[in-house]
Amino acid sequence: MIEIFFRTLPFFALIGLGFWAGRTQFFSQEATAYLTKFVFYFALSAMLFRFAANLSLADIIDGRLIAGYLWGTAIVYGLATLIGFIRKLNVANAAVEAQCAVIGNVGFLGIPMLAALLGDGAIGPVLLVLAVDLIVFSSLIVILITLSREGHMSFSILRIVGLGLIRNPMIVAITLGLVWSITEIPIPGPIDDFLSILGAAATPGALFAIGASLASKSTERFQVAAWLSFCKLILHPTFVAFGVIVLFPIDPFSAAVVIAAAALPVAGNVYILAQHYNVAPQRASAAILLSTVASIITVSLAIALVGDLLIDGVVDQEYIPL
Repeated sequence: MIEIFFRTLPFFALIGLGFWAGRTQFFSQEATAYLTKFVFYFALSAMLFRFAANLSLADIIDGRLIAGYLWGTAIVYGLATLIGFIRKLNVANAAVEAQCAVIGNVGFLGIPMLAALLGDGAIGPVLLVLAVDLIVFSSLIVILITLSREGHMSFSILRIVGLGLIRNPMIVAITLGLVWSITEIPIPGPIDDFLSILGAAATPGALFAIGASLASKSTERFQVAAWLSFCKLILHPTFVAFGVIVLFPIDPFSAAVVIAAAALPVAGNVYILAQHYNVAPQRASAAILLSTVASIITVSLAIALVGDLLIDGVVDQEYIPL
């Protein structure tokens, strides 16, 4: 556990550095927004394209992994929604809380950290988790919020969802990378070097941007934020573990990666959606801040646990040992 903590600490130290820069106004909110845009549209997209282009569909698509992850995620999503309804929340507010309970920071934190800690073998499962989050649950929250306002399903709702998916640079980068991999044509050297250099900026840039953006987050409604953080950091990986180990068993290494991905803190894009639709943005903000702070300990614990239970003796030399 201590060894894993010290190996994850540099990633959270970068987040802390960004937080300091944002809190002291050394990095303004406008600067943070532009850094986030650079990472989202350029650096992270280059990293994802290069990862996907060097994988085959068989390396990424795994029906049992999808089923196990969806099962665990749906259980926690449903539980958070039920608790929201018991507290007399409307559909839109309950949808935002449920999103906080299950959508982790896979893009900005999970991919660079898990790839560094677990090796290149972790990339395929993490990309699949990211794709499920973006395609299924990011679409679901848009549908629920829009449906609660319009009162009925319409073509315009589906159009909004569809446009959101095809305009998401992470989905575009992964898709184009897989299309390239199908051609089985190696990426030309200069292009590969370009993507490697640009993609290398994704990890420090994304982590710094996470911290800087957290500096503007509040901790209002602490009890709700604590409940949602508990769902995300504890319940989500627990139910996902049951899904990929018991119900839809997959190979031990992939299961470990998926569980570790499920243990990540609440994603920043939940706040972006909440703010865009003006539905409980402060609640999402507090959950992101609290879960990220708590994840300094819980993510290390989760990776240590899956390492002890699933990876020890299974990982070959191509992976970085835990």
